[in-house]
Amino acid sequence: MPETVTVAAAPGSVPAPGARRFPPSLARAPKSVRAIVRYAGAVPFLGYLVFFLLVPLVSIVIDAFESSTTGAFTTSNIDIAVHGTYLHGFEQSLWLSLLTSVIPGVVGLLIAYAIFTAKRGAFLRQIVITASGVFANFGGVPLAFLFIASFGAFGLETGWLGDIGLNLYNMGFSLYSLSGIIVVYMYFQIPLMVLLILPALEGLRPAWREAAENLGGRSWQYWRHVGAPVLAPSFLACLMLLFGSSLAAYATAEALTSGSIPLTAIQIGTFLNGNVLAGQQNVGEALALGMVLIILILMICYVLLQRRSAKWLK
Repeated sequence: MPETVTVAAAPGSVPAPGARRFPPSLARAPKSVRAIVRYAGAVPFLGYLVFFLLVPLVSIVIDAFESSTTGAFTTSNIDIAVHGTYLHGFEQSLWLSLLTSVIPGVVGLLIAYAIFTAKRGAFLRQIVITASGVFANFGGVPLAFLFIASFGAFGLETGWLGDIGLNLYNMGFSLYSLSGIIVVYMYFQIPLMVLLILPALEGLRPAWREAAENLGGRSWQYWRHVGAPVLAPSFLACLMLLFGSSLAAYATAEALTSGSIPLTAIQIGTFLNGNVLAGQQNVGEALALGMVLIILILMICYVLLQRRSAKWLK
């Protein structure tokens, strides 16, 4: 093992746990050189962020304000993106994301709480987490095919329900509509919520409930004054992650509806496929910029909520 020298501690002092250590050749190097060596491991990650996140983002911003015919600065792309069918696409996407974040959020919280309070919690928790990890990452065309084969107009479950007198399509349901997309999104949004909220539930210390009971507090009083206020920031942060996940989902809705539902993600995909009107080639970048701004607002709120919840759930 090569000899190392501790440089983080002052002369004559005891090095703190986790102090930075350098080989003798670097221990006498200038402070700037040691700093470069210390953070060299972050260079690949920073490069990834620059080339696959920052550069495309800058390109989107530039193209969104550039005329596709003259190359001059213009706001016409933004104006088109916030009117007509594109505005309707934003409204549909936001409404879909709201429903597929709140409903799975509440259902996932109840499932997670049932696991958290189960007597055989360790075994049940492992099974549910494993299953949730599989379901939460199952999407796209395979998920759309799964639901078409099950709940399509001639699907297996649709036929079974029809045999007992429950014809879903005669009752107004259609898998190929916005309500059908909501049902399909529940498949991966609920397991995702279970994975996200379980650590927050486990952060509720048993001593808090015991203290409330010793002081004569009832269960609802504990949740009203302790449990719910502590859990609320984490719960809202999880809803924002679900909202962003639903907003950015594309392949499942596209495969299920063939693009007949005006969702912003599908409209952007249409531009990428080249189905654009003359002079509106950069409207897709304007739509993408709108999505980026929405996600940016969500992430800022998420960071603020996480910072607040971290004060308690440590």
